[in-house]
Amino acid sequence: MAALKPSLPMLSFFLLLSLYSNTFIHTALADGVTPEEAKQLRNEVREMFYHAFNGYMEHAFPLDELRPQSCGGEDSLGGYALTLIDSLDTLALLGDRDRFAASVEWIGKNLQFDINKTVSVFETTIRVLGGLLSAHLIASDYATGMKIPTYNNELLNLAEDLARRLLPAFDTPSGIPFGSVNLMHGVDEHESKITSTAGGGTLTLEFGVLSRLTKDPIFEQVTKNAVRGLWARRSRLNLVGAHINVFTGEWTQKDAGIGTSIDSFYEYLLKAYLLFGDEEYLFIFQEAYAAAMHYLYNDPWYVEVNMDSAAVVWPLFNSLQAFWPGLQVLAGDIDPAIRSHTAFFSVWKRYGFTPEGFNLATLSVQHGQRSYPLRPELMESTYWLYKATRDPKYLDAGRDMVASLQYSARCPCGFCHISDVEFHKQEDHMESFFLAETVKYLWLLFDLAVGPDNLVENGPYKYIFSTEGHLLPATPEISLVQEHCSYFGAYCNTGNMGNESHASDVASNPQETNDGSLYGRVRTRFPSGSTFSDSTPISGLIKGVCPGLTHGQKFGISYVASSHRAHEESRNQRKPTVAESHSLVVVPGQTSEYSPSENKNYHEKFSESSEGESVSDTPQKQ
Repeated sequence: MAALKPSLPMLSFFLLLSLYSNTFIHTALADGVTPEEAKQLRNEVREMFYHAFNGYMEHAFPLDELRPQSCGGEDSLGGYALTLIDSLDTLALLGDRDRFAASVEWIGKNLQFDINKTVSVFETTIRVLGGLLSAHLIASDYATGMKIPTYNNELLNLAEDLARRLLPAFDTPSGIPFGSVNLMHGVDEHESKITSTAGGGTLTLEFGVLSRLTKDPIFEQVTKNAVRGLWARRSRLNLVGAHINVFTGEWTQKDAGIGTSIDSFYEYLLKAYLLFGDEEYLFIFQEAYAAAMHYLYNDPWYVEVNMDSAAVVWPLFNSLQAFWPGLQVLAGDIDPAIRSHTAFFSVWKRYGFTPEGFNLATLSVQHGQRSYPLRPELMESTYWLYKATRDPKYLDAGRDMVASLQYSARCPCGFCHISDVEFHKQEDHMESFFLAETVKYLWLLFDLAVGPDNLVENGPYKYIFSTEGHLLPATPEISLVQEHCSYFGAYCNTGNMGNESHASDVASNPQETNDGSLYGRVRTRFPSGSTFSDSTPISGLIKGVCPGLTHGQKFGISYVASSHRAHEESRNQRKPTVAESHSLVVVPGQTSEYSPSENKNYHEKFSESSEGESVSDTPQKQ
């Protein structure tokens, strides 16, 4: 099909962007970081963590989050010591046995979720549920070196109780959960039916780990149904929108991108496969990633487009996009990751921070998106790219980030939000993810440069980081090997891949540190088709995928067209002609009152629908 030619203004925009990239995206980095300086920076980041953590414990605990400027506290999520829970595995990573043990003990004795609070399903899952599970897996295992002798699964019991209180949110016709739920009474009858793609599709790791630990499949089933519900409603271009009605399945915001409201949907597709070995997530990720690189990628930036037509609607660098190069490292697509990270970091260099929005047409801070709320995404990608390449420029980048945080964001009792990146104006708030992610990735970066000695790099397991930076180990109990051919270890006849391989391989080094060897070898290829219906040759923990049925045929997930969409829509729609197509071959390895007894109904409903894409029952509310 011949694509329609882009309009003259759009051609001018992309021409300007490509020409300006060579001058704006430069690496004006300082002299290289020496090993001794890397050690000093690692210690400095450790001090930054304790400055903020101690500030929270002294002035805000047990409230959710710290007010670092006024040295007070506030309940921002549910009123259950959020920052302490979010910080648990960072304490363990730093080797702080005493504070880790004391924190776990306090939470086990004092925390409860039988409270009349309406909470975000997404935030509660990634921050609280993930924090509890990660800390449980560390505290209960001698192999981690941080086992607590008196620990008796208190955090796991709390995690299970919390997850059961979140289950009513999944009782929707589409299987996509409501955005919020009351921990005592379930979903309110006036609760909004609109949720984000990230909110509905970023729950699989935490709920999946809980199912593996409790031997109760309900948690894994409902979150997989949510992913299926979203993916079944993708456009014919294999793009998803930003917001969707969980009852009708209609997209209420059709802007497709890799940033706000969508970002971690892509992230959890790949990571769920890497952690659980479930090839369904791999198939979806391959198709979704190929579409994103084809329609959203305008080297080195990413734009937002209409999910049906691929027409550019928002030429904006969103700060949440900065996680993407790190995800590409996990997938083995290194070259575009390097280029995009260089572009993203150039924005940081220009302002000292990344604003929430940077307009690629005007090359200026987007109006109304001038803040930097201590986000970790750029640090995350910097860590992964240094881990993959050992290029010292990423240590230089990390040093610049530490300097910006210390000079402009440090407050009397912690680190402050920056409300305006151009004037570095401080705001009296510190998100819990600053301790869960931002300083964690910086510390890991410099520790890796010194010669790593920590749980992630030298521990007994390979770890997957959740979207909140929580450590989820690939233990045998969690990463169950599933047969991918006639038997484990079988190789399938996939034909000659030699001519299709692209030079973007990441090979395992037997002497590499833990995470670097988890994924074996990842190859990037460029198929002639637009989807990955063919079999994919992979090696490592999972030896091969037998050729045969397409993803839709195998898993029963077919395209669901909107009732407001014409049958032939977008068949001849234009797509940005400057985009490059990338495709990957990836290697792993309603109730009025809540009662735990009601869980039986959810078992029945979701077990019946586990082979389809959504739940057919409509919620019964009072």
